[in-house]
Amino acid sequence: MIIKSKVLAKFGDNIATEMITPSSLVTSSKPEELGKIACKAFDPDFVQKMTPGGILVAGKNFGCSSSREWAPVALKAAGVRMILTEFSARIFFRNAINIGLPVVECENVTTHLSIGDEVVVDLIEGSVKNTTTGRSFQAIPLPAFLIERIEKGGLIALLEEEQNQGKPAKKGNPEVYR
Repeated sequence: MIIKSKVLAKFGDNIATEMITPSSLVTSSKPEELGKIACKAFDPDFVQKMTPGGILVAGKNFGCSSSREWAPVALKAAGVRMILTEFSARIFFRNAINIGLPVVECENVTTHLSIGDEVVVDLIEGSVKNTTTGRSFQAIPLPAFLIERIEKGGLIALLEEEQNQGKPAKKGNPEVYR
């Protein structure tokens, strides 16, 4: 799976889930409402900058702190296509993958990429190419089963498809959950 996009936001180290979706601003669990408040506490213009399909670059320990699932949901709803980080909190990583939002870890990614850079990422190989500068570097490849989860749109979509024997499930099919 190859993702081509542009870096539209860049953050430093230790961005906690509470910073991504401050509980004081959460008034709904609907993705479209969560997307409106994504990162508002420390980057008030984040939603305006993050046009659909953009890449978010972050430093070390991205998504640390609480295990709230709101954080990756809000980022995805705000238009984030992929997160490139030096490393992420494990539970944030799993929550993001489970909703179909790729998180790719790459040492020193914040020194390799700047806002506005065009990037091509091969999730299988773990290769990252900054087509703006021509520089390439290596990230940690994602295993095939996680890429499949991302391609299907997340864990629930994958399970629905498996439940329906490979036939795409109707959204909200209650039989899937029994």
